[in-house]
Amino acid sequence: MPIGFKGLAFAALIAAIVSSLSSMVNSTATIFSMDIYKQLIKKDASESQLVLTGRIASAVALVIAVLIAPTLSSLEQAFQFIQEFTGFISPGIFAIFIFGLFWKKATANSALWAAVLTIPLSLGIKALIPSLPFLNRMGIVFLLLSSIVVVITLIESRGDDPKAIKADKGLFHTDNIFNIGAIGIFAILAVIYIRFW
Repeated sequence: MPIGFKGLAFAALIAAIVSSLSSMVNSTATIFSMDIYKQLIKKDASESQLVLTGRIASAVALVIAVLIAPTLSSLEQAFQFIQEFTGFISPGIFAIFIFGLFWKKATANSALWAAVLTIPLSLGIKALIPSLPFLNRMGIVFLLLSSIVVVITLIESRGDDPKAIKADKGLFHTDNIFNIGAIGIFAILAVIYIRFW
C-alpha cells in the first residue's frame, strides 16, 4: 500500500482494536454486575456499588487477558484463533437476537435453549468434522439453533408475546441522504479493494 494509505489503514486497525476492547470490557462489566452480582450476590445493591463492581470485574478480566495473551504467541494467526472460539458463542446470540426482534411468538424458553446449546453444538460439529471452516460451522450451528427456537416456540405456541417489540416499516426507514452516503461509501471501499487487494 502507498505510504498515506498505510497510515490510514494502521489508524483504522488501532481504532477497531480499541473499539472491540472497549465494547468487550463494557459487556463484561454489565453482565457481571447486573446478571451475576445484582441477581445472585447482592440483590439490593445500589447504583454506585454496581458501578464499582463493574469496574473491578473489568480490571480482573483485563488482567486475565494479559496473562493469557503470551500463550497465543505460538499461533500462526492469533486473530483467527480468537474469531474461531468467539464463533462458539456467536450463533446462539445471533439466533436469540434475530428471533427476539423479528418474531413476536418467540418464547423465553426457546431463547434459553439456544443459549445453552450453542457451545455444545459448536464443539460437537468441530469434533465430528474438524476440517470444516469455522465460518461454515457457525452457519450450520445457527441453522440448527434456529430450528430449535422455532420448534420449541411452536410447541409452547401461546400466540404473540405481550412483551414483543412492535416493529413497523418506519422503524427501519432511512432517508435519501443516508442511502446515497451508504452507496458512496460502498463504492469507495470497492475501488480501494480492487486497486490494492
